[in-house]
Amino acid sequence: MANIVRDLSAHSGRLERWLGADKVAQLSGNMRGWYGPPVALVDVPGAVRVGGDGDFTGRVRHGGFAGVLDIAEDRLRALWRGAGRSGGQLNTGFASLSDVIARGSGGFGQKLNGAVHKNGPSGGTSFCMSLWRVGAQPAAGSAGAAAPTGTAQTNASTGAMLFTNPASSNLRLTGIEMVASVAGNTLMLYDRLFSVAKTMSSTATEAVTGVPTRYQSTTATDENYIGGNFAFVEVGATLLASTAHNWTVCQYVNQAGAGATFPSMAGNSGAVADRFDHPLNQWFFPLASGDSGVGAITQMQCSASLTGSINFVVAHPLGIISFPVLSQLFSVDFITSTNILPKIFDNACPALFEMPKPSSTATNYTGLIHAIAAAT
Repeated sequence: MANIVRDLSAHSGRLERWLGADKVAQLSGNMRGWYGPPVALVDVPGAVRVGGDGDFTGRVRHGGFAGVLDIAEDRLRALWRGAGRSGGQLNTGFASLSDVIARGSGGFGQKLNGAVHKNGPSGGTSFCMSLWRVGAQPAAGSAGAAAPTGTAQTNASTGAMLFTNPASSNLRLTGIEMVASVAGNTLMLYDRLFSVAKTMSSTATEAVTGVPTRYQSTTATDENYIGGNFAFVEVGATLLASTAHNWTVCQYVNQAGAGATFPSMAGNSGAVADRFDHPLNQWFFPLASGDSGVGAITQMQCSASLTGSINFVVAHPLGIISFPVLSQLFSVDFITSTNILPKIFDNACPALFEMPKPSSTATNYTGLIHAIAAAT
């Protein structure tokens, strides 16, 4: 059973009551081996994250159903007193919790893409499925350009969740309201930094020269830090031939700006369109020992020549959205969490994929993702 730091029994009980014991165990298992910083659970009230050891950290605030702009006054005061114990700063560009409310009601809020509606593809149990190529909102995205250049993706890319860059260059996620047509699924909300199409009719190494434009700092304290960037191998519109293959001698630039080689990863014979070509229950391409992020992909190679389409993608996690109950609307505001408020960089390309699925059933996702621009 995963652990909750700071009052183990109380917090684990609250998390299980909110998500269910099965979902907590599923999330914990999906994160095993994760090399980046803990990822926020953006649909859990409180500042809760799950890390690479499968453990959960932070406080669970049960019952946080208030909307992003209508937090009750007494609750806001209690939260402000809590923030005051750490200096009264949110460390996200907002002066205080009341500043978040004021800016949200003062014209600085927006909804990513207006609304989100994704008609997910049929997948395979314990595999990840990309929602990049499916509609209806945002529209279906396309493959990255062919190697060596690839495509550095932005909010101008078809498939990205549309938003307007704020004057402050400091847009923060502040809430979600989403529902899924199938219980038990989990979404990763991520910034799609870069993608490149692989030539599949060759076993030769293939150089990649294009680079992402976000999360490129080698300074660990910088919000633009490479650490936490991950890569995944995504089947495109054409399923793969029924041929055994491995992804090997694939290379990248790590969080320190040094060249490195991904460990060999087994693909899937006959992998269907939009599936991650990864082993079961694995959503990220493992890195060399000690590395914590992918600055850029520099080389791709497949052990077999086969038909089908493949994209190599570099991404950065923004948060995890869980759906433990069928057709249940989950509404959570992040302003009750003084340590989350994930940043959406200017020109970011927010997108979604399904983390390892508990069943193969195609799932539809509908809802709103709220953001507010901080003053600085």
